[in-house]
Amino acid sequence: MDGNGRWAKKRFLPRIAGHKQGVEAVRRVARAARKLGIEVLTLYAFSSENWRRPEEEVRDLMGLLRHFLASELDELVSEGVRLRVIGDWRGLAPDLVAMIDAAIARTVANPGPTLVIALNYGAQAEILAAARRLAEQACDGTLDPSAIDEARFEAELATADLPPLDLLIRTSGEHRLSNFLLWQAAYAELLFVDTLWPDFDEKALADALDRFGQRQRRFGGL
Repeated sequence: MDGNGRWAKKRFLPRIAGHKQGVEAVRRVARAARKLGIEVLTLYAFSSENWRRPEEEVRDLMGLLRHFLASELDELVSEGVRLRVIGDWRGLAPDLVAMIDAAIARTVANPGPTLVIALNYGAQAEILAAARRLAEQACDGTLDPSAIDEARFEAELATADLPPLDLLIRTSGEHRLSNFLLWQAAYAELLFVDTLWPDFDEKALADALDRFGQRQRRFGGL
């Protein structure tokens, strides 16, 4: 979800105004995803590299996350949405961790769809952590190194119990993955759109799904 800052700059507004509109886009797109029958929607809300931003902006982003959880949880529950969080989110402020824990607990039994929020997430760190856990199991004799294949490795990732990633969309005209779901995106369809995230809506999502449906997915075959 990229382009909040540029959206605000174009309107001579502070960056926080762009982030607030970005939250509104999250609401729109999450509802549209349910309407369009998407099984799992994963949103890259805060990367492990975002800590490099000014302290005030990080504080504002965390405040918006608190507001989103407080204001949207009842709707997620009523709509049967299951909330998941990936990344090192337990490294966030204790009150925010408590809010996330409570939100996950309230939705864990919901039948779906699933809304995944990536918080303090970095794909390289995820892959390294998975490799480290497998190495530890091999060293203590509980895992035969020859048994480590793609499926066994994927079982150590944060997305282990989720379906394969089909479509990865990046907004705002940037053409890079920025450390997001690198392993999972191996055979995903990639779509880069010029729309700034605060302007992304149901029509934009539907258009992305239409473009996805026109692609031929061969997975290395003919």
